[in-house]
Amino acid sequence: MQVPAPFEYERATSVDHALELLARLGREARLLAGGHSLLPMMKLRLAAPEYLIDLDGLAGELGYIREEDGEVRIGAMTRHRELLESDLLAVRLAIFNDAERVIADPVVRNRGTIGGALCQADPAEDLSAVCAAVDARMVIRGPAGQRVLDMHEFYRGPYATAVSDGEMLVEIRVPLRQASGCAYEKVERRGGDWAVAAAAASVSLSDGNISRAGIALTAVGGEVTSTVAEQALAGQPPSDELFAEAGRLAAAACSPASDQRGSAEYKRHAVGVLTLRALQRATARALLERQ
Repeated sequence: MQVPAPFEYERATSVDHALELLARLGREARLLAGGHSLLPMMKLRLAAPEYLIDLDGLAGELGYIREEDGEVRIGAMTRHRELLESDLLAVRLAIFNDAERVIADPVVRNRGTIGGALCQADPAEDLSAVCAAVDARMVIRGPAGQRVLDMHEFYRGPYATAVSDGEMLVEIRVPLRQASGCAYEKVERRGGDWAVAAAAASVSLSDGNISRAGIALTAVGGEVTSTVAEQALAGQPPSDELFAEAGRLAAAACSPASDQRGSAEYKRHAVGVLTLRALQRATARALLERQ
C-alpha cells in the first residue's frame, strides 16, 4: 500500500492567510493546489512535508481569467477546465486551448490548476512552455511584497522555481500584441499522456515580417526558450522554409534523453516537425487577427 508519511493539515482562507501559515509553519510546509502532482509524490514518499496548506478555498480569490491593461491576467488557482473553456483565451491566446486539450483527462482538468502546474516545474509539463512562448510574467507574493518575473527568471530547472520559502505564485500575466498568434503542438503515446515532445510558438507580424517570435519546448531539455530559433525568425517574412529552418535550429539546440517514450534521435526529429507546425498555425492565427 502506498500511503503518505504523517502530516498536519491547514486550510487557507485567503492569500494573506496562506502567507501567514507559511511564515508560521516554516520550510516543512507545502502548498496544496490541485494535488495531482504533490499527493502522488507523497504516497510514494518522494515528498514528505510536515504540513499541508490547502489552497482550495482561494479558488474565488485566485480563480479568474480577465483582460486588463493590455494583458490577460490569470489567477494561479484557475483550473485547467476553466482555461480550456475560456472564450477570452480561445480568441486572444488560443495556445492555452491547444495545450489544455492534450493535458491529462477531465478528472485532472477539473481539479488541477495553472499555478500548481507551473510551480511543480515538471520538464514534461505543458503550460511552462506555453507561458514561455507567449512571454508570460509570473507574479509572486511574499512577506517582502510582490515581484514579477518572466519565465527565464521564474524557471530554475527541473522541479525548481524562483518561488522561495514563504512565497506563493498568485497570478500569470500575458501581454496582448496586435497581429499576433500562438499555437501548441504535442506528440504523446496516448491521449492525455506526458509529452514525448512538444513545441509552443507565438508570432507577431508587422509590415509583412515577423517582429517577434517565441519558441519553447516540452520534455526535451534545453533552454527555457529556443533563443537561436527565435533569432532566426526575427525580421523575416514568414514562410514554410523559414519555419523548417527554425525547427531544425530548435531541434539541434535541445537535449532530449532516450527513455521508454522514445530515443533521443526520434525526439529531436519530432521537435523539428512540431516547431514547424506550431509556427505555421501561429502565423495563420496572426494573419487572421490582422484582418
